[in-house]
Amino acid sequence: MSLGLLLIATVGCLATASFWLARRRALVVSDGVRLRALPAYHGWYAALWTALPGLAITVVWLVAAPGWLESQALSSVPSASLPDDPSQRALFANDVLNIARGDIASASAGEAARAAADRYLALRRQAMTGAFALTLLLGVGAAVVSFRRIRPDLAARAGVERAMRIVLMASSTLAILVTLGIVLSLVFETLRFFETVSVSEFLFGTHWSPQTALRADQVGSSGSFGAVPVFVGTLLITAIAMVVAVPIGLFAAIHMTFYATARTRDWAKPLLEILAGVPTVVYGFFAALVVAPFVRDSGAWLGLSVASESALADGLVMGVMIVPFISSLSDDAITAVPTALRDGSYGVGATRSETIRLVMLPAALPGIAGGVLLAVSRAIGETMIVVMAAGLAANLSVNPLDAVTTVTVQIVTLLTGDQEFDSAKTLAAFALGLTLFVVTLGLNIAALRIVKRYRELYD
Repeated sequence: MSLGLLLIATVGCLATASFWLARRRALVVSDGVRLRALPAYHGWYAALWTALPGLAITVVWLVAAPGWLESQALSSVPSASLPDDPSQRALFANDVLNIARGDIASASAGEAARAAADRYLALRRQAMTGAFALTLLLGVGAAVVSFRRIRPDLAARAGVERAMRIVLMASSTLAILVTLGIVLSLVFETLRFFETVSVSEFLFGTHWSPQTALRADQVGSSGSFGAVPVFVGTLLITAIAMVVAVPIGLFAAIHMTFYATARTRDWAKPLLEILAGVPTVVYGFFAALVVAPFVRDSGAWLGLSVASESALADGLVMGVMIVPFISSLSDDAITAVPTALRDGSYGVGATRSETIRLVMLPAALPGIAGGVLLAVSRAIGETMIVVMAAGLAANLSVNPLDAVTTVTVQIVTLLTGDQEFDSAKTLAAFALGLTLFVVTLGLNIAALRIVKRYRELYD
């Protein structure tokens, strides 16, 4: 068991014991005296104080210990035994870590690497022992202090709620920082890409050939990065998917809301939503092995030339995948419309179909439109289906029978294998990723704005 798991298990046991002991003590001291907070809050109060020191030590160990142990192990190596080249020194440090972990045989490494690995293991054992002892000591000490503070006038509830507010605020801040880190990582690498390739060529160029040329007479001799064919292919497959998903999903929601019996709805709605739980890689297999050959053979029977990896096949399967997404959102939007509108329509003599077309759907249109935009962003960002069934060639075509490529296919292709992040070929993946991020973010914001702007009109 790693030290991190051992520390977490120790903290959990101490916190659990503190909870039950503090709760029991609160019940004892409340004999004939009104407690300011429930006994459970006293238990949580003691558990939080007991867990905090151990959690802090665990975080410090997971964040700082690996780097500190590595630097201390390498500091014991004589300078004459360390390579002068920074890259060779990094390889030496990697060998030391691999020997310490048992990933490579120590006999295949030098004497200096084996000595550093032994030093690393010795320091690690000492640090683990010290961290565990310190966690146990501080945890028990905090438990004793919090246990002795249990009394009827202790504002345990206020303390627990204040601690939970801090935890929630820290979680929100962490989520924001992670999102900011993702965006900045894309932005910085994209700026490096645009130092080599102009923005106008990337956004408006019509030839995509990011591989490095082998001969000087090839296109640009260093690749061509016009991303218009990639964007067009992505939009083409997305449009086909939405043509399939929007009518089917909307009609399914209308049927289950207005026409299906309660018994039919109970089994039809979960059965339809099972499609949302199917892994996308399974849809990719289905598209590559079943739908694509069927579309190709059907086209040949009709005398049409259909590519083996046509946009039509990818769009059909992607549309099936998105159907439960649209049907669920549309069903929620329709059922959220007040029944008074429906009853009023029936009261003036409208039929059920007229009520649906003229009253219910217009009232639910903001929610339906928001769901469709969210589904579009989901289709644009889909990866596995298009990776397994779409083409790799960036053809500038709007013919659904042709093979096209998408943004996600190109990102996977450019970053597959061992890559050095110093060439325009690899950095192009980040430019595509940033463009995809901006587009999907815009669609999500538009969907939320539409729902927020018009939802109150029918409350």
